[in-house]
Amino acid sequence: MSQRNKSTQEPEGLAGKVVLITGAAHRIGATTARLLHEAGANIVLHYRSSRKAAQALQKELNTLRENSVVLVQADLLDTGKHTALVREAHAAWGRLDVLINNASTFYPTTVGKVEEKDWNDLIGSNLKAPFFLAQAAAPHLIKAHGCIVSIVDIHADRPLKGYPVYSIAKAGLVMLTRALAGELGPHVRVNAVAPGAILWPENDMDEVTKQRIVSRTFLKRQGDPMDIARAVLFLVRDAGYMSGQVITVDGGRSLNS
Repeated sequence: MSQRNKSTQEPEGLAGKVVLITGAAHRIGATTARLLHEAGANIVLHYRSSRKAAQALQKELNTLRENSVVLVQADLLDTGKHTALVREAHAAWGRLDVLINNASTFYPTTVGKVEEKDWNDLIGSNLKAPFFLAQAAAPHLIKAHGCIVSIVDIHADRPLKGYPVYSIAKAGLVMLTRALAGELGPHVRVNAVAPGAILWPENDMDEVTKQRIVSRTFLKRQGDPMDIARAVLFLVRDAGYMSGQVITVDGGRSLNS
């Protein structure tokens, strides 16, 4: 029987693989945790303050597969906690295969009124933390020939009016994805997913604004968190020859200028 090149082999399943997902207690992070868990992965579920929601999700998934989800708590703005967080994630099963940078802070900032605390918060959660987490996780990911997937935003390319600091942070996260793909290759693949109109912000948004956003998509409908989770699963499990790339999942909105 001829031996095929590794790049042409069927993708490996996720059974036994360990995935650390930041900000995984709610919304896209929780949906992604459920899907990767269903695909066979063991999940290290990070949360900052949503302890009850994280515990509920852990219980839900451990009921489906015993001892398959552990919780880690940390404020990702505290860079000094990143090494300990990764160490705790690795200790759960003695390996770490995937880092998913999902945790994010999102709120408007008006030029002329931006304070340093706003800059530190938005840059810290959306850019600084993913970099230092990746740096801490890199030795384990290299050993496992693993990958990193970051959740960016379509507004990394086209800034969102009224959200300059957030847009800057996500643009930086796109460059981080590309830079780390070069720095960590060939052992670690680094990619990203850019959502469009998937979930509305937790702060109030009026219906007129929502309809205007949806009308600018080619598909004329809002997306679903599962759309993002499926893209993440593809990058983790099936995209063995992809690195430094951003998959846009926005119903065509970013092309409809």
